[in-house]
Amino acid sequence: MPLNIVAAVAIAYAAIVLLLFIFQSRLVYFPQIGREIAATPQAYGLEFESVNITTEDGETLHAWWVPAQDARGTILFFHGNAGNISHRIDYLRMFRKLGLATLIFDYRGYGNSTGTPSEEGTYRDAVAAWRWLTQTRGLGPENIVYVGESLGGAVASGLAEQHAPRALVLLSTFTSAPDLGAQVYPFIPVRLISRFSYDNLARIGRIKVPVLVAHSRDDDIVPFAHGRRIFEAAGEPKQFLEMRGGHNDGFIFMREEWVRALAAFLEQHGGTSRSQKN
Repeated sequence: MPLNIVAAVAIAYAAIVLLLFIFQSRLVYFPQIGREIAATPQAYGLEFESVNITTEDGETLHAWWVPAQDARGTILFFHGNAGNISHRIDYLRMFRKLGLATLIFDYRGYGNSTGTPSEEGTYRDAVAAWRWLTQTRGLGPENIVYVGESLGGAVASGLAEQHAPRALVLLSTFTSAPDLGAQVYPFIPVRLISRFSYDNLARIGRIKVPVLVAHSRDDDIVPFAHGRRIFEAAGEPKQFLEMRGGHNDGFIFMREEWVRALAAFLEQHGGTSRSQKN
């Protein structure tokens, strides 16, 4: 191959790598997908309170507090990297049916929250949500279960390492951002240029709480092997739930047997206190 062609290919490749390095946050976060709040829990017959939560660095997070009568525990929910809280109302309905209150919030830059998303920012957002539950609502950490889907699982595990919950539930979550990126872009040196970590695999062994990992063999975005590796690295007690369907349609509320498995896990590990403030 002539040297000028080799040089042109090398320059083009280097340009692609450089662009991916500079704009990689746009490949991680998709707050622009469905930016507007499409509906509220009230439209589905759920009582809720719209709240604003201030982070330690001055951002304002939009959140919904969905109480449950004589709550058996509280879910702190971390959504994935696209859309906003209004696209997760089915989760709120499921948790309410299970007798659980829920706090769901939008990360900075998502929905009606201020700021721009970043890895450190999402961790700060998680801490702010936890403080709202434990300080503003006065709930005991021993009755709070963290549930994270996809990217949200990484945010949830980050919080769990700092502030232990009663239990941790990871839905369709990857081992780490570089691991997933290397699979999506096999011809790019992702591990060398990645500015994101979200290292669930490294954290999970240090998190000393019950863990439920749910993943689908049909997941077309986060391969099934990621869920299995996280599960294998987790300490006891732990449980694995195999789901079906693609990444964006294998939701745990879609099939009754999955809901029952989640309910059984939360009944065993999610606390049974009925003295929480609703």
